[in-house]
Amino acid sequence: MSTIIDGKAVSLQIKEELKEKIAAIKAEGKRLPCLAVIIVGDNPASRSYVRGKIKAAEFTGMDSRLIELPEDVSEAALLETIAGLNADAGVDGILVQLPLPRHIDESRVIDAIVPEKDVDGFHPVNVANLWLGRKCFVPCTPQGIIHLIESTGERIEGKRAVVVGRSNIVGKPVAKLLLDRNATVTIAHSRTPDLGAVTREADILVAAVGRAGVITGDMVKPGAIVIDVGINRTADGHLTGDVDFASASEVAGWITPVPGGVGPMTIACLMLNTYSAWCAISER
Repeated sequence: MSTIIDGKAVSLQIKEELKEKIAAIKAEGKRLPCLAVIIVGDNPASRSYVRGKIKAAEFTGMDSRLIELPEDVSEAALLETIAGLNADAGVDGILVQLPLPRHIDESRVIDAIVPEKDVDGFHPVNVANLWLGRKCFVPCTPQGIIHLIESTGERIEGKRAVVVGRSNIVGKPVAKLLLDRNATVTIAHSRTPDLGAVTREADILVAAVGRAGVITGDMVKPGAIVIDVGINRTADGHLTGDVDFASASEVAGWITPVPGGVGPMTIACLMLNTYSAWCAISER
């Protein structure tokens, strides 16, 4: 049986360390790091995610601002709100919860956030700097995945890594982070012929394709580290990942559960990015 990689425990450790740093900032009488979160409309899943982010900010001692806008808000009004936060010296990080209503261009919204406050790491400047190996905000989920892999105590360098999924938010950036740590990386996807032949070569397998149970135990190399990024809801309302946990956990050396694996790490790394944004602003 696999060892479970407990994302809740790893994320709590990160937040506890941040809590100490922010307590020291407060003791020195300095302005606290501040995260501004914008949510448009009443999507239940989005509201749940936003509550988690605000709660995490409160736990660490950061300041937070929640800006709630109606579903029919104009794109111009949303961009004006972002412009105000860009200019606000009391705000370090800005996050716009996705997805947005169809009448709003997500790319324009992401591009409107100044790169130094883009704690999601989605702005084209941050994306380019990631691939160029320059200082940037790393997207939160890929950053969290690396923390989880490192928590096993296994070295990434020299390992064969397979990332199943090629999204700009997870697949591509986590492949780059693995490359930066000297893994030999293959990116596979839903159209990869004989996907199992590829995944069975992986010492580190990251599943981020968005299909429930697409990775089964017979597709996992014995002893591999398996990171399941998928969040899929079954017909009876339960959450499940891209990995068939029951069969994969019989083969893998380490595996993340869903829920309780990657999800908590995404929020913890958002807090890390916000703190880093505060540090960068404070050093100016």
